[in-house]
Amino acid sequence: MKVDTIELFIEDFAQDGIKAISFVNDPAIEENWVALNKQEVAFKSIDEDKRLVIGIALKPDFSIPRIKGDYKFNVIFSKETVKQSSHLYLKQLNNNQATLEHEEKAVGLSVVESWIVEDPKNDKSNIYNLKASEGDWVVMMSVDNDEVWKKVKDGTFLGYSIEGSFADRVIEAHKIEEPKMMTEERAAELLQIPSEDLTEEQAQEIVDLITQTLI
Repeated sequence: MKVDTIELFIEDFAQDGIKAISFVNDPAIEENWVALNKQEVAFKSIDEDKRLVIGIALKPDFSIPRIKGDYKFNVIFSKETVKQSSHLYLKQLNNNQATLEHEEKAVGLSVVESWIVEDPKNDKSNIYNLKASEGDWVVMMSVDNDEVWKKVKDGTFLGYSIEGSFADRVIEAHKIEEPKMMTEERAAELLQIPSEDLTEEQAQEIVDLITQTLI
């Protein structure tokens, strides 16, 4: 089943943008972070004692499934919106704003490094094997919260998910077609055809007729 695709973008720089980054078990962009320690990275000044995690907070042109009531759709961000969002997030001094699973405000979580990947081959994220793509927003966070760090270590939290407000516009809409109702004339016509002479399309029409009658 095809669903609508909606682009999210920043329209009002005073109101729109990312207000917090949430630690979640199921990150919307399907990218897990890497908990940094000296066994996993060559840069020895980054180790477990510093309680640092690094991951991709937002990817451009990546379809994120969403549901509102019975309405299922996808949202995407352009490269320009991802860059604008990353800059505005810091300009608004939101680097200490974090939540857990979008439900509980968290303390002791801070963004200490943030950048947009411009050259994937030579990007710093390669040190941590993030496999980042051009335009990705990479975020490194410090976790000065014992309870949260324990949940990072045991796998309760696996990645980032952003929180914010954006303007939106539908860029690809799929119309849901209503089933064609069977007319009495067409039903009579189909029922006069011997079963062995029915085409697949005609047989399906009869199935639809029976379904409509049962409903």
